[in-house]
Amino acid sequence: MTGAAATPMPAAAGPVVPETFGADRRIQFRCRKGIACWNACCSNIDITLTPYDILRLKDRLGVSSGEFLRNFAVPFEMEKDGMAGVKLKPVEGATACRFMTPEGCAVYEDRPTACRYYPVALLSMRKQGESTERDSYALVKEPHCLGHLEPRPITVGEYRREQGLEAYDELARGWRQLVLKKKSAGPTLGKPSKASLQLFFMACYDIDRFRVFVASEAFGSLYDIPEGEMSQVLADDTGLMLFAFRFLRQALFGEVTIRVHPAAAHERIERARARAAGREREAAERRAAQQDDVYEGLGEE
Repeated sequence: MTGAAATPMPAAAGPVVPETFGADRRIQFRCRKGIACWNACCSNIDITLTPYDILRLKDRLGVSSGEFLRNFAVPFEMEKDGMAGVKLKPVEGATACRFMTPEGCAVYEDRPTACRYYPVALLSMRKQGESTERDSYALVKEPHCLGHLEPRPITVGEYRREQGLEAYDELARGWRQLVLKKKSAGPTLGKPSKASLQLFFMACYDIDRFRVFVASEAFGSLYDIPEGEMSQVLADDTGLMLFAFRFLRQALFGEVTIRVHPAAAHERIERARARAAGREREAAERRAAQQDDVYEGLGEE
């Protein structure tokens, strides 16, 4: 198979739920060169990339994560005022995948998760109050796709193994959990700050920049990570990505798994208290100034 218009996305339970099924569901599908719809799905793409997709593609193309994000990707809001996602950028001025060739996908061995899943959609759901997500699947049937007419029955589980999805899904699980945690928490977490949104984007998608951040003196002065473990984390993109998910759970949701230097933690708490006190003083001064303006206005009358 070559590409996809469908995207496996984390999804919270909502009023409209597609027909879903488990991995034992038998479908009928095959994509092959020579089929009349060859490359049709790659001509109009809407492909959300997981962090692991970006690792595979940037290594395949021989570019840094920053270069990949600038030249091959487009950020988007997964929900209003929420965490950002990244989509594959189509060819300039059109909707086709830039990796599409007459022979098929030019990056087939490293194609994104969405392309591997098509025509199956992964729906990861997490209900409020649950600690783990539930994976289910739905079938996408687009008018142009003739693969559904191919006489090849296969279960969703078999199809996932055939497309190499088990490893892809496992390595994206931490990212999906972060997104689902934010969605399931909803208003209880409040609107994320600009800094937290930027942190999420860097840690999930810009792995080379995140490596510089983790290797910085400021990071080391706050987090107490043994030298051997730190060297191991920094040496491997995949390991660093998994560490990023762990770091974000702690930074955004307070799930502490990374030891913090006690003195540094105390200093951060004191700085936070000082900032909060400063904001309270500024607010009180503004209220006092507004009250003075009112009194002055009454005096003029």
